[in-house]
Amino acid sequence: MKLKYTPRAEDDLRLAIRWYEDQRKGLGLEFLDCIEFAIKRILAFPESYEKPYASFHRCTVRRFPFSIFYTIEDGTIIIHAIFDNRQDPVNLP
Repeated sequence: MKLKYTPRAEDDLRLAIRWYEDQRKGLGLEFLDCIEFAIKRILAFPESYEKPYASFHRCTVRRFPFSIFYTIEDGTIIIHAIFDNRQDPVNLP
């Protein structure tokens, strides 16, 4: 299956890595490792994650308070958001 990030998801990821790196050197890379692990799980079992609404699936990220929201369209997994769960849910994709 192919993988694609929306511009919003790319921005979410970039901002979160930068924020964690500012908190402690190396923490941004640890966060990225956890995101990559979650993406590998999604690629292996794309249909196994809950659909909290519409066609969006949600995979929670271990260790960090984030969720990855994605859809499956024509054999492609589209990452729509890497969402900080501490945000107001109104900001969900």
